[in-house]
Amino acid sequence: MAAFSTLTRFTFNSIPTRTHSHNATKIHCSNVSVTNTNASENHEITLSNGTDSLNICRVLNGMWQTSGAWGRIDRDDAVEAMLRYADAGFSTFDMADHYGPAEDLYGIFINRVRRERPPQLLEKVRGLTKWVPPPVKMTSSYVRDSINVSRKRMDVESLDMLQFHWWDYSNSGYLDALKHLTDLKGEGKIKTVALTNFDTERLQIILENEIPVLSNQVQHSIVDMRPQQKMAELCQLTGVKLITYGTVMGGLLSEKFLDANINIPFAGPAINTPSLQKYKRMIDAWGGWNLFQGLLRTLKKVASKHGVSIPTVAVKYVLDQTAVAGSMVGVRLGLSEHIKDSNAIFSLVLDEEDVNSIREATAKGKDLLKVIGDCGDEYRRA
Repeated sequence: MAAFSTLTRFTFNSIPTRTHSHNATKIHCSNVSVTNTNASENHEITLSNGTDSLNICRVLNGMWQTSGAWGRIDRDDAVEAMLRYADAGFSTFDMADHYGPAEDLYGIFINRVRRERPPQLLEKVRGLTKWVPPPVKMTSSYVRDSINVSRKRMDVESLDMLQFHWWDYSNSGYLDALKHLTDLKGEGKIKTVALTNFDTERLQIILENEIPVLSNQVQHSIVDMRPQQKMAELCQLTGVKLITYGTVMGGLLSEKFLDANINIPFAGPAINTPSLQKYKRMIDAWGGWNLFQGLLRTLKKVASKHGVSIPTVAVKYVLDQTAVAGSMVGVRLGLSEHIKDSNAIFSLVLDEEDVNSIREATAKGKDLLKVIGDCGDEYRRA
């Protein structure tokens, strides 16, 4: 579906507090086509808006962990790991201009693919990046120069997707920036324009200004169901899709933290990375560690029933939600891999009993929309 052709405003008074998909195999979003890579596995999805479209893998490799705050990574090991992910079918990489060397690593990786892999793989590889500018005047030359930096670092003529973030909604310069990005798309410098961490109200304003965006990347997990409360309905009405991050909460949604006592030093796994610390704060806002343990036990029961891991269940549950096209799983390139767990996502079908048990466990927590606000508000509130 194309962007709004008329300035129509939607109201959300009828949206329930929590909405979930009962059908574990259906993608509830308009104008989406799914490409089967295996008989029973939907690895890929096509995001589309008007004449713009982009195929991505439904499980994306998130590269925030290359930013340096997780410790040093070896460049050669990291690129080799990216090649293994791509060879295994996980060929969509998500990065940002401020994720340390992420864009540079992608540039090295894509050149390796060009030289060492068949053309069929190169056609499937996607590099999604983000632009997170300071709130300066968004002139055409400033936007162009900024995007050219990412193009050079990633060594591509045209960025597959540019996801745009804006810090301060009181500054309407985000509309100017998006219009200039759309111009660059028309010039072939960018293939598709998207958003990250925009709320429902601003997404609607952007679409009313006839700026075609394919997706909005937002925090979304079994704990954080805010995107299903307002954002998903607008996405259904307009064809915009959701790409989710924080879906395994930096690893907190895993067996590693089941029955873990994090209050006693050295008694359990440490909350010692930016992602673990970030999502631990989400757990605190949602209901606290003890309540979270109840959720983990529910997820472990579902996981054991299907012979998979807790992270596999966590990602599948979010992928089954309304308007969700893909979910991010962070990669510790050269240090650990999640290829096996990610493959299991595509064969996992959560039945009604599974969904109901997860719902019951999450319903015990607080409504994060009331505690934090809409998607992205965690970045804009003191």
